[in-house]
Amino acid sequence: MPTPRPSAPLLIARPLVAGLMRLYDYPHPKRNGRLIRGYDRPHAVRTARMCAAVAARLGHPSERVRSYQIACLLHDLGRAGLDRQLFGTIWSWAKERGIPTRPREWRAIHPETRYGRETEAFLSLYRRDLEAAGIEMDRWAAEQVEMRLGYARRLARRLRAVKPTITKLGVTWLPWMQLVMLYYYYPERLATAKPWVKQLAEILVACEQFEAYSNQQRGRDYYARKKETLADAFAYLDKLAQEGIVSTAVMDALRTLAGEGAFDAILEEARGGPLTRLERHYLRGLVSGGC
Repeated sequence: MPTPRPSAPLLIARPLVAGLMRLYDYPHPKRNGRLIRGYDRPHAVRTARMCAAVAARLGHPSERVRSYQIACLLHDLGRAGLDRQLFGTIWSWAKERGIPTRPREWRAIHPETRYGRETEAFLSLYRRDLEAAGIEMDRWAAEQVEMRLGYARRLARRLRAVKPTITKLGVTWLPWMQLVMLYYYYPERLATAKPWVKQLAEILVACEQFEAYSNQQRGRDYYARKKETLADAFAYLDKLAQEGIVSTAVMDALRTLAGEGAFDAILEEARGGPLTRLERHYLRGLVSGGC
């Protein structure tokens, strides 16, 4: 019999997962009584499964990994209410013009922007251009901008709104859980964090991006991509490693698990179809030295 491949399971009960996923639902601002169903639910679940597997492989204790998986399930909560068409239109427009879409990238180009005011700076510079392109830049459109350039602020607001529900679900919310959710956009906020918190944050960045590069719908809506490849995913992760955002230990654990087949099913879910023979060969090569 073949040796069973490792998997990346959910460590928490399905009813709790369902309850947490409902927190992504958001009242429609223009249609009374209607909810915008959380766009990021499947991505969040797949990312959380991978994150817990990598954290366990790196030796984090089981109770911490369970809390961590809950944080990973909610890592995109700051984008609750995402309007897929409007969000995609705004950020495709920005990407085509080389306009930065993340807070740290914005500050690198616009150091005069006051910390935490990146959304306002973007709107001040580009509102008229966006409207000239046919995009109505009302308060709802401004929120779509905040979902990227003001993510910390919007995440904090959404967490305050849903904390009572999180408590009712039996979850103890710990400060480090929010911190790891912010790392991709705000790595500076973990400069003095404990090493294990920083490592969990790095794992979330690595796994989220790995899933995103296999998620065709998300690729189109978030990143204006038309095709995702495994090689592109690891090229981007290697870039993050070179920038010091993801450590060698995290990259090694992710590559090993991917090479062992732990994420095959997740990747197939993300892309909505089976991995090709070449893709499986690529993944197996991650542990055999072929890639």
